[in-house]
Amino acid sequence: MITTDYLIVGSGIAGLYLALKTAIEQPKRKVFVITKTVQNESNTKYAQGGVAAVWDLDKDSFEKHIKDTLIAGDGLCKEDIVKIVVEEGPARVREIIEWGTRFTKEADGDYRLGMEGGHSDHRILHYKDITGWEIQRALLEKANSMDNITISEHHFAVDLITQHHLGYTVTRVTPGIECYGAYVLNKDTNEIETINALRTVLCTGGNGQIYRQTTNPVIATGDGIAMTYRANGRLENMEFVQFHPTSLFNPAGENPVFLISEAVRGFGGILKLEDGTEFMFDYDKRGSLAPRDIVARAIDNEMKKWGVEHVYLDCTHLDKNKFLDHFPNIYEKCVSIGVDPMKDMIPVVPACHYMCGGIRVDEFGQSSIEHLYACGEVSCTGLHGANRLASNSLLEAMVFAHRIHEVIGEGIDNAEHIKDIPEWKTKGTTAPNEMVLITQSLKELKEIMSSYVGIVRSNIRLKRANDRLWILYNETEQLYRTSFVSPQLCELRNLITIGYLVTRSAMLRHESRGLHYTTDYPDKKDFVDYSIL
Repeated sequence: MITTDYLIVGSGIAGLYLALKTAIEQPKRKVFVITKTVQNESNTKYAQGGVAAVWDLDKDSFEKHIKDTLIAGDGLCKEDIVKIVVEEGPARVREIIEWGTRFTKEADGDYRLGMEGGHSDHRILHYKDITGWEIQRALLEKANSMDNITISEHHFAVDLITQHHLGYTVTRVTPGIECYGAYVLNKDTNEIETINALRTVLCTGGNGQIYRQTTNPVIATGDGIAMTYRANGRLENMEFVQFHPTSLFNPAGENPVFLISEAVRGFGGILKLEDGTEFMFDYDKRGSLAPRDIVARAIDNEMKKWGVEHVYLDCTHLDKNKFLDHFPNIYEKCVSIGVDPMKDMIPVVPACHYMCGGIRVDEFGQSSIEHLYACGEVSCTGLHGANRLASNSLLEAMVFAHRIHEVIGEGIDNAEHIKDIPEWKTKGTTAPNEMVLITQSLKELKEIMSSYVGIVRSNIRLKRANDRLWILYNETEQLYRTSFVSPQLCELRNLITIGYLVTRSAMLRHESRGLHYTTDYPDKKDFVDYSIL
């Protein structure tokens, strides 16, 4: 058994920022960070656009950023949370700059502020087109210099430890559920370790791998949300899955697909059909700079209308030197598949990008389970509502990591580690020697979700998805019960759980709002809180 004061699951911006804040303020406390691959692999690493923050108060304002966020969220944002994140955000950005993060500057030394869809002003701080990579680099460098932070790679969290593991009956209505840490698979030794923690924080990112096309890395398998659901924690807004409108269409196929940042449209890129027709003004007065839900649905509709596999993003009219300065990696990637953005229109297609729902938390990141917190994409704070505004995700992660650190130490001086946590009981008697069972089930899951629970939904599609997911669930649970634990099997199990949660939440919401659009309820209705699970 490993004992620690703080267990943080995930090494993206949320986990690292929180680890640093906690370790700096409480130098005598141990902070244990685990990641299921290597420490620099996370959704954060792939974030291109940047961080939205009100930086120039002479031109921009908190009120404008708040309004933009509320409009994008389509009536479901929690206004007090939006105000907190927008107003506290700039201080958090300054902090990571002090810790070594480099944002791109103009020649005069001022930060270059980008524009993205749904924003009313230039407020996106970025580092070229690899902002997430740069933030993670700086945070990891500082975290690795801290004596009281341990980052353990290749540790896969399997299940949260609660009273259930002590022999008590725990249901979804049991009051006072407590978290005591997690059972974790050490992928190097292939053994389950017990991590006994006074406080646990889930920073496990998203779950884009439930879909066939996603911008998320292969590690985005919904582990934190699935573990919390199994532990009978509360979830919210799982139906709101954001599809980024512009991933690069590559006929050769890729997983993940390559993201063409929203900042490219903010820079002047225009969405068009193959014949050069601009179509976005048929859907929204903001054209190619409309919020993501509107743009993704418009592209999906045009693809179905014309029977094509993709549309185009036209950047041929833009200044080449400035484009290369802003988007060197995007340019290089496009050229690698035979597309020169300065001569050819870029083929683009929507792809699963972000989960707006997740573990329900309060304004300090506390979940419904005591001593368990959640931060970043795994959580549902109320900031995004029915649709996330571009570049608000990194901001949210930092603000809530800071707010969690403000409260996570309360009462810890009087807290004691639970003494009688049992060791993991090996489930199953055989190794899952037929990997085809896992890979085929994963392929089926992606097909089901992409075909029936995508950008446009209907009652009959959701019913069909739900029925097929039930079969997959039972098959996978049987395999789990009779096999030794493996990362592949655990990820499949988690992904099927996420697929069910997204589908079930979508079935419960009898309206079209934000990222959830259904042909059976095309007109918005008065909001009813359908989706708390």
